[in-house]
Amino acid sequence: MNLRRMSTVAGFVALILLTGLVADANEANVPVTEVTLDNGMKLLLVERHDSPRVAAGWIAHVGSVNEESGVTGIAHLFEHMMFKGTETIGTTDFEAEMEIMAELDAVRAEMEIEYTALREAKRRGDVQGNIYLPENQTPRLAELREKMKKLQEAQREYIVNNEYDKIYTNQGATSLNAGTSSDITVYFVDVPANKLELWFWMESDRLLNAVFREFYSERDVVREERRMRVESDPTAKYDEQFDFMFWGSVPYHHPTIGWPSDVESINRAQAQAFFDTFYAPNNITAALVGDFSSEEAIELAKKYLGRIPAGQTPPPEIITEEIEQLQERRMTATADTNPSVKIRWHAVPFVHQDRYALDVLTAVLNGRTGRLYKAMVEEQTLATGQPYAGFDSFKYAGQFEVGTDLADGVTHEQAEAALLAEIEKLKSEPVSERELAKVKNKELANSFRRLQSNFYLMFQLLIYDVLGNWDFINTSPAKIQAVTADDVMRVANKYFRDEGRNFLSYFRKEGAEEDPEIAALSGQAKSMAKQTITQINQITDPAEIQGLLSQIEAMKGQAPPEFQGALDLIVERAQERLAALAEGTGEEE
Repeated sequence: MNLRRMSTVAGFVALILLTGLVADANEANVPVTEVTLDNGMKLLLVERHDSPRVAAGWIAHVGSVNEESGVTGIAHLFEHMMFKGTETIGTTDFEAEMEIMAELDAVRAEMEIEYTALREAKRRGDVQGNIYLPENQTPRLAELREKMKKLQEAQREYIVNNEYDKIYTNQGATSLNAGTSSDITVYFVDVPANKLELWFWMESDRLLNAVFREFYSERDVVREERRMRVESDPTAKYDEQFDFMFWGSVPYHHPTIGWPSDVESINRAQAQAFFDTFYAPNNITAALVGDFSSEEAIELAKKYLGRIPAGQTPPPEIITEEIEQLQERRMTATADTNPSVKIRWHAVPFVHQDRYALDVLTAVLNGRTGRLYKAMVEEQTLATGQPYAGFDSFKYAGQFEVGTDLADGVTHEQAEAALLAEIEKLKSEPVSERELAKVKNKELANSFRRLQSNFYLMFQLLIYDVLGNWDFINTSPAKIQAVTADDVMRVANKYFRDEGRNFLSYFRKEGAEEDPEIAALSGQAKSMAKQTITQINQITDPAEIQGLLSQIEAMKGQAPPEFQGALDLIVERAQERLAALAEGTGEEE
């Protein structure tokens, strides 16, 4: 199984499903045992003895928001590197490998001298385009590239591919994967209850003895991933630029996959410094949900995770705040997609007290029974698919967005006016008590459903602990229920300012036709489906697709209703890809 590909696809699916979840518990509290080890690592434990398995994971409190210019994409790169093994896993001769890796670093340092000269030449105008392309390399660079290639081939003689995955799989574990976002990097697996000690040893080993083997070749894999996911996608490259336009000062304008020039140039020394700072135990939370004894788990945690030394350099605090937007901004793009419009405002971070009113406001607008669908599809026939509202509360800031695909003959101006009209109603007319009660009851029902899966609960505990506090899972229901119509009107007026609006309008490229089944989706569900299906169509190993299908099936029952159609489509396309590979017609596109 190629974990590099799987971590991108399934990790993205898992993270997108968790984005913007509201209340996450019924009236009964989730009984969580919290323990902090001497080295600063936090452990969250929830015993459930209905099945002899344990959902296990840990999360590093780091994402693209923590990156500096020059090394953007490094958090995501680590998602790949952490599956490369340790001093004992993934190698037949670690000492021999170390010698080769030192030589690779030395060659890369020499190459960087050449790249520095090329950057200067590009600033003078003597070199055009990407300095990393073969046509721009100097004779010395060509020589060093060939030397690096030979060293990489020599290192492969000692590498045991995918041994980390194989150890887990041979012991009955499933769903081994990872994911990266702007605030987090999470690693997870589902293990048989009698293999919990294996999890503690495996995870502590890769934190204590991680080896960034195949670093430069894996960096090239990430660069290719960026080409596939962003640069070759009809809309992703424009969405990336819209994000950059939207975020003025807070570093959420860093794309998770990194800027091209940074991904091309990160070296192993920079990676080690990043690891030492952000992967120290005092910057990590681990969680177990399932069939185990908390007392035994704590002893195992002390034995294995407790042996990792605390970090010497505290992770730098993010002190830059988002600058106030003083004027409306607009962006237009022509692409192979259906005409659409989205409008985005700045909102609040995860821990802000106004988030609960914004959650309720989002629910009022969203769904087949929400205001946007009624107004734009049923009454005015302005939209295809389902118009959406989305509130994303990150650790340090937040955003609120409404959007829709346009029905035939509808102008962008008409769609914008209809979307804004619904926003204006929220500013001036109180939501009725009946409507308010309906969305609150729906949120409570969704909350209970999301707690049924051990795996999903483990995810929530970890992600909430990074964004604010894991106890959000217990405290949020009452706060959602306390939201009033006046609260909804207040936050609508506070955050949806005219000068704070950001518009992105897509026009269909002449002759282009979007996949009709993807076009019928909307918002984050559409983005998830499009990116995931694109990546599935690049996979040539049936085992990878089978692994993805297993993970989606495990998460699907707990996913919000608005994602169900997207997940159904992903499963359908994955099965079609499997059939094509079986028939020998699924060559990589």
